[in-house]
Amino acid sequence: MTTNPLTALAQVRREWLLLAIIAVIVLAVGARAPVFLTLRNALDIGNDSAILAILVMGQMLVLLTRGVDLSVASNLALTGMLCALAGRAWPGIPLVALIAMACAIGAALGFVNGWLIMRFSLPSIVVTLGTLSLYRGAVFVSSGGAWVSDHEIHPLIKGLPRETLLGLPMLIWFAAVVVALAFWLLHWRREGRELYAYGGNPSAALYAGIPVQRRLVMAYTVSGLLAGLAGLLWVGRYSIAFSELASGYELTVIAACVIGGVSIGGGVGTIGGAVLGVLFIGVVNGALPVIQVSPFWQQAIAGAVILISVVLNATADRKKGRQILDRSAVPQGATA
Repeated sequence: MTTNPLTALAQVRREWLLLAIIAVIVLAVGARAPVFLTLRNALDIGNDSAILAILVMGQMLVLLTRGVDLSVASNLALTGMLCALAGRAWPGIPLVALIAMACAIGAALGFVNGWLIMRFSLPSIVVTLGTLSLYRGAVFVSSGGAWVSDHEIHPLIKGLPRETLLGLPMLIWFAAVVVALAFWLLHWRREGRELYAYGGNPSAALYAGIPVQRRLVMAYTVSGLLAGLAGLLWVGRYSIAFSELASGYELTVIAACVIGGVSIGGGVGTIGGAVLGVLFIGVVNGALPVIQVSPFWQQAIAGAVILISVVLNATADRKKGRQILDRSAVPQGATA
């Protein structure tokens, strides 16, 4: 598989432009409030953006297949609640078991999304909108509508996000590892490159012998797994679990992807761009309170940025094209 040079060039330019915008925002806010330029504030922004980065890596895989996972926040909430309940019920449970439990539950919920979409050929937005409500309702049922408060959260769950390694919070390390693994998958593994091929041209990918159904299920399963991990980290960071946990956060996840240049039309997007999208949202969320902007304006600004990004992506798709399969990748006797 190869990348259209014009598309790649447009993506690089977009990422440099986004990086320049982030730098301008940081310098402008720093000129007004010098505390914004301190290392402590940078670490705070990184720590606040770490969970978003984990979710974005999973959502990006789904978007590359021309799909969307609207259930990530509900997956996060359900997994976080189940882990909190497990920690309360079994005080002696080890941290490794909690992490494995979170990943397993999240992956199972993501697999359900992928299987329903694949098995019944349903639109991803319809399936994940349904599971969004289903998983959110399961949070209420599993907890009986009650909260798991700070004093009931397992000490290991609360302690994990507060640990540091080499001076950096563990949340940043978790995000860095997930980003590195996502980069390895998309750039060094055949499965990752096949996601680009499927999103760029589903018909050509099918003729080329790519197991499109398995790749589709894989994308949603990985997205669910990362949502489950994020659920455990979210509960530990904020020391609470309740039915409305992270409600609406799926829109922020999609926004970060779109702002970073991941096309909702599939087949286009880079890990670097997605990380810049996360950084942009983190910087904006950190900057607006410093300059005393109302939270209502924060939401309006985020919405405007999403609309502008979607328009830019659509324009780029029309002018530059998408990633496509190389002719050498198509088996002899097959035509696309």
